[in-house]
Amino acid sequence: MATNIDIWQPVSRSSPDEFDLLENQELEKFLTNKGVFESREESSKREEVLGRLDQIVKTWVKNVCRAKGYSESIVDEANAKLFTFGSYRLGVHGPGADIDTLCVGPQYASRSEDFFGGLQKMLSEMPEVEELHPITEAYVPVMKFKFNGVSIDLLYANVSLSCIPEDLDISQDSILLNVDPKTVRSLNGCRVTDLILRLVPNVETFCTTLKCMRLWAKRRGIYSNVSGFLGGINLALLVARVCQMYPNAIPSMLVTRFFRVYDQWRWPLPVMLCPVEEGSLGLRTWDPRTNCMDKLHRMPIITPAYPSMNSSYNVSASTLQFMVQEFHRGNEICKAIEVSKGSCWDSLFEPFAFFEAYRNYLQIDIAAKDGVDLLNWKGWVESRIRLLTLKIERDTNGMVQCHPQPGEFSEKSKPFQHSYFMGLQRKQQGSANPKESQLQVDLRTTVDEFINYDVYEYASWKERMSIQVFHIKRKEIPTFVFPGGVHPSQPIRERRLSVKRSRSHTTDAAIDTISKKTKRSENTVHLDIISEILGNFDSSRVLLLLKGLRSNSSSSKPLMVFTAEQDSGASKTGNSGCNVHMQQELEVSSIFYAFCFRLYIIIFFFLLYSIVRLYCNVLFFSTHTLFYCNEYSSFAPTKVSGNR
Repeated sequence: MATNIDIWQPVSRSSPDEFDLLENQELEKFLTNKGVFESREESSKREEVLGRLDQIVKTWVKNVCRAKGYSESIVDEANAKLFTFGSYRLGVHGPGADIDTLCVGPQYASRSEDFFGGLQKMLSEMPEVEELHPITEAYVPVMKFKFNGVSIDLLYANVSLSCIPEDLDISQDSILLNVDPKTVRSLNGCRVTDLILRLVPNVETFCTTLKCMRLWAKRRGIYSNVSGFLGGINLALLVARVCQMYPNAIPSMLVTRFFRVYDQWRWPLPVMLCPVEEGSLGLRTWDPRTNCMDKLHRMPIITPAYPSMNSSYNVSASTLQFMVQEFHRGNEICKAIEVSKGSCWDSLFEPFAFFEAYRNYLQIDIAAKDGVDLLNWKGWVESRIRLLTLKIERDTNGMVQCHPQPGEFSEKSKPFQHSYFMGLQRKQQGSANPKESQLQVDLRTTVDEFINYDVYEYASWKERMSIQVFHIKRKEIPTFVFPGGVHPSQPIRERRLSVKRSRSHTTDAAIDTISKKTKRSENTVHLDIISEILGNFDSSRVLLLLKGLRSNSSSSKPLMVFTAEQDSGASKTGNSGCNVHMQQELEVSSIFYAFCFRLYIIIFFFLLYSIVRLYCNVLFFSTHTLFYCNEYSSFAPTKVSGNR
C-alpha cells in the first residue's frame, strides 16, 4: 500500500518543561496508589508458573512424538517452545492479570487432536490446574485455565518444522510458510508485540503511558475487545503511534497528546505504526482498496507485523460513538489541567456510572447446569453479544445506540447464572421538532433472531443451557450489580419516564427461555412446509410467526417496543450520551399475529379451492355440452328428399 512518507515523521520533538516533570511525578504517584504495578512476590510466582508450563509442553510433545511411532532418537530431539505476548510481554500487566502465552510445536502435533486432546487431558489431571476452559471455535483458538492461581491463555501454532529449536525466531516471515490461517493468527500475537517494542522510541515511557491508558479504559467501561471496544492490543497500538509522534515526551505529556490526537482523528482513517507490507507469501493483508469487507471497518487499528490485520474489527457504530465521546471528554479534562497548572488526574479516571447513565437497558441472563457448562456457555455468549448490537443498529437504521457493559454480574444465591447489561439510547439528532425527535422501536424480532440464529447455534450446547433477554428501566436494575447490594441515590435532576401500556397487558414480562432441542426441531419442520406454500416469504419472519402459533394468552411474551426521545439537557453525572428518553410500550400480542397468520393461510387455501372448483365446473360444463349435442343429433329427424 503506497503511503506518504511524511506521516511517519514526528509531530514535535519538544522536551518536557518543569511543569511537565511535576505533572509526571503526580501521575506516577496516582498510578502507584491505584495498584497498577505488580509486587515482586507476584512477579516471581508468574515466572515460576511459566517455567513449569514450559516443562509441561515439552513433555507433552515428546509423548505425541512417541505415540505417532517415531524412533527414540527423534523423540529425544522433539521440542516445543513457549512464548509470551500481550500485556505480560509488554510489561504493562497489573496484579491478577492473565498471561498470554503461545506454544509453538512441530508439524506432526495437530491442534485439534493433540493440543485440544492430549495436552488438555494432561492439564486436567494436574491438581495445580483449575477452571480449564478450551475454546476451539474461536477466531483464535485458545485454552484458558488457572495454574497455581495464575490465569493463563494458551494458544497453539504448529509450524512446518519437524523439530523446534530453542533459539526459534518467530519474527521472520518464513515461519508462516505452509501453515493454516489459525496458526498465522496465533503467531501474529507474538510477532505484533515484539514489533511494537521495536517501533516505539522509548520503551519505558511507552509502558508507563500504556498502563495509564489501560486504567483509564477500564474505569470508563471501554476496555473489552469482544464487546466492540478497545482491547489490550488496540490500546498498545494507539499509544505507540502517539509515542512515535512525540518521541521526546514523558508519560504525562503523552497522556494529554493521546486525547488531543484521537479527539481530532477522522475515523475510519487507519492508525498504523508503519506502512503495510505486501509480503511475498501471498497472505491476505488489510487493504480497503481491494478487500470490500475492509471498507466497512469503522475504527481500523492496523497491526504492524505481516500479514497486517485490523485489530479492532469488532467496533460497531455505537461503540465507536461512545469511544469518540470519551476521547473528547479526556481531551477537555487535559486542557483544564494545562490551563489551571494543577493536577486533576482523579477526574480523568473517574469511573463511568453505567447504571445511572441510561433510562432503558437490556438485561441478558444466562444459566447452565454446573460451573463447567456455565464457563463454556459464558464464553460463547460473550462472543455473540456484539452481534446483538449490530442487529439493533441494523433494524433501527442506526437510530438506537447500544452500550454493552463489559463483564458479567452474578447473584450469590444463583451461582450458575450470569447477567449482562446493555444501555439503550436514541442517536443524538439536531432536530428541534418534538415529533421528529421521537422514535418507536420494536426489538422483539431482533432479539428472537439473535437468540435463535446466533446464540443457539452453539455446537457444544447442552441441556439446561439457557438465555433470557429482558427490557428493564433504570429503577428496575437488580441490586446485585451495585456495591453492597444497594441502589445509589437518585440524581438531583430526576428525569421523568412515562410508560404506555396496552389495554390487555399491564406487566413487563421477560422474553421466555427458548429450549433448543424442542423448538429448533419444530421450527425446522414447520419452516420447510410453510416455505413451500409461501414461496419467497421471509423465512425468519415465518419462524417468528410460527412461535406465535404455539403461544397462548397465558404464555405469550411481550414485544419490546420503545419510544425514544432526545433530551435537551445533560445528566448530572456529566457522562456524554445520557440524554435519551425512552418509553416502553407493549405492541399487539402474539395471539394477534397467530390469528393473522391463520387467516392468511385460510384465505390462501380458500382461493386455491375456489380456483380449482371453478376450473372443474368449466371443464364439466364443456364436456356435458359436447355430450348433449352429440346425443341430440342422433335423435333428430332425417330430412327426406324427393317429390311429394
